[in-house]
Amino acid sequence: MTAALPGLALALLCLLRAGAQVPVQPDLDTEKFAGMWHVTAIASNCSIFLKMKDGMKSSMAIISFTPEGDLAMKLVWPLLDKCQKFELLFQRSGQAGHYVGAQEKRDLRVMDTDYSHYAVLHEAHHSEREPSTALQLLTREQDVSPQLLQKFMELIPTMGLTEDMLAVLPKSGE
Repeated sequence: MTAALPGLALALLCLLRAGAQVPVQPDLDTEKFAGMWHVTAIASNCSIFLKMKDGMKSSMAIISFTPEGDLAMKLVWPLLDKCQKFELLFQRSGQAGHYVGAQEKRDLRVMDTDYSHYAVLHEAHHSEREPSTALQLLTREQDVSPQLLQKFMELIPTMGLTEDMLAVLPKSGE
């Protein structure tokens, strides 16, 4: 896990230099990136998320890629009485690691990953009613190290978000 921290620190430095520009993992290896991830922390300014964040638990994300290079994501969110499933498809843009969801006007970027421990995703929702931004910390295991969580928290203000918009999601056990 500590081997993953220099990459995340480098992403943070790139963010600070780039300002509002969101960096993307160079030469994203989709075969290594595909598979099961746990959503362990989220920071977002979405009003729906902010209302629900205190009751949320860690979810699972299964990421795969179509033959055309599009990113398919299946999410399973544990709720009080059942699990809610979502399926999202993001079309490949001209840049590896950058995907767009045309119907929902979403922009998804894989900012940083070491493929075996963590990934940081940036999602922008360009809704005319309520535009929003989210950062997600994905981990291969449900546990997240304090060092990795700290590096993730350092990214939050660089994306125009605040710490009160953060939810570190407890294990769901489901």
